[in-house]
Amino acid sequence: MLTTVSAHPVYSALTLAAALAYAVLAMVHQRLGAGQTRTLLGIAWLLHLLGLMAGLFIQPTRFGFAPALSMTAWLVLTIYALESRLYPQWRARGNLALLGTLAVLLSLIFPGAHYPALGSAWLPLHWALGISAYGLISAAVVHAWLMQRADKAMRAGATLENTIPLLTLENLTFRFVTAGFVLLTATLLAGGWFSEMLNERWVWNHKTAFSVLAWLIMGVLLLGRWRLGWRGHAAVRTIYVAAGFMLLGYVGSRFVLEVVLHRASQ
Repeated sequence: MLTTVSAHPVYSALTLAAALAYAVLAMVHQRLGAGQTRTLLGIAWLLHLLGLMAGLFIQPTRFGFAPALSMTAWLVLTIYALESRLYPQWRARGNLALLGTLAVLLSLIFPGAHYPALGSAWLPLHWALGISAYGLISAAVVHAWLMQRADKAMRAGATLENTIPLLTLENLTFRFVTAGFVLLTATLLAGGWFSEMLNERWVWNHKTAFSVLAWLIMGVLLLGRWRLGWRGHAAVRTIYVAAGFMLLGYVGSRFVLEVVLHRASQ
């Protein structure tokens, strides 16, 4: 059974500090140098990580749509921090800092529901696989958007100095889709395995249905890419659709239960 519980003061303080650091970066990044921007992003990233760890380890275990979004945003920012070292011309710090601000604040406003007892000590592994899949597919969406933007600029005869070359973006996008597909496959298999461990039937609900739809769409996209060379606008739109189903799978269903229906106990 799930119950609501107030946030721990340390978790609240770290979360607010991370949100403030992201918000400052989003507002002033254009007036800062590259080194200053990286430093401020690093501080926000670290505060975000510490807040996530505090939420997991210094208060009773809980989870929900907003903590899932916060973890996903942190993973996307981690990927950006690594890639910006390889591709210094990619400057999406303002948009990603705004994403971090919103995700962190949401996790403070809607901290999720309390799990008094986990059915299995391995259940957090299922959560970790799912969140990692969310993060990689979200990174694929960001790259797909950048790819779409770069393609539009190229067709208009313009050049973008603050993005990665188009072919590199395309390769990175499909690498993230592939990695996300692998982790989503592992998540679905782990969900079935945990159900067997707990002597429960596979529950075919909204979360499962949307997740399987996302898995099928990504599988078809990767097969089409491999066998037929799918690319361009059709591939980008397919990534958006798959990501939308993934978002509806857990985050959407939990949002409806926790916020719209106020039924966090289900």
